[in-house]
Amino acid sequence: MFRKFAAAGVASILFSTAAFADGHGKDIVDTAVSAGSFETLVAAVQAAELVDTLKGEGPFTVFAPTDDAFAALPEGTVENLLKPENKDQLVAILTYHVVPGKVMSGDLSDDMTAATVQGGDITIDLDSGVMVNDANVVQADIETKNGVIHVIDKVILPAS
Repeated sequence: MFRKFAAAGVASILFSTAAFADGHGKDIVDTAVSAGSFETLVAAVQAAELVDTLKGEGPFTVFAPTDDAFAALPEGTVENLLKPENKDQLVAILTYHVVPGKVMSGDLSDDMTAATVQGGDITIDLDSGVMVNDANVVQADIETKNGVIHVIDKVILPAS
């Protein structure tokens, strides 16, 4: 298990940016904005009116898809989700990426499940690196003043 976290640590160094260096002084939203690779996620959080929640006391664990992860969705998906009439669906998808509490990579175990704010469960797999459902964690343990962000390479979707 240590090797898996060591590999995740190396990956996190390769994917790290200077914007995360000051994460402890910023909340989850401000940390994501500063990073520059979460513009779509931030726009979605704003459209879903979840900014105040994610700037709140927490703590929260956010599995944050990058802009590239959102870009990999079928064409038109993001634009459709950002429409006011699809707010409930957008909220469900975004809150599926959030777990109450502060869950660091060292707290994870293979095949564990965690209840999301959305109400569904996510599954952690440590067999081939760290995965959340079918998304790879490409950077772990970005601490913020109200929780932690783990960067993932895919948008995870709750069961319909």
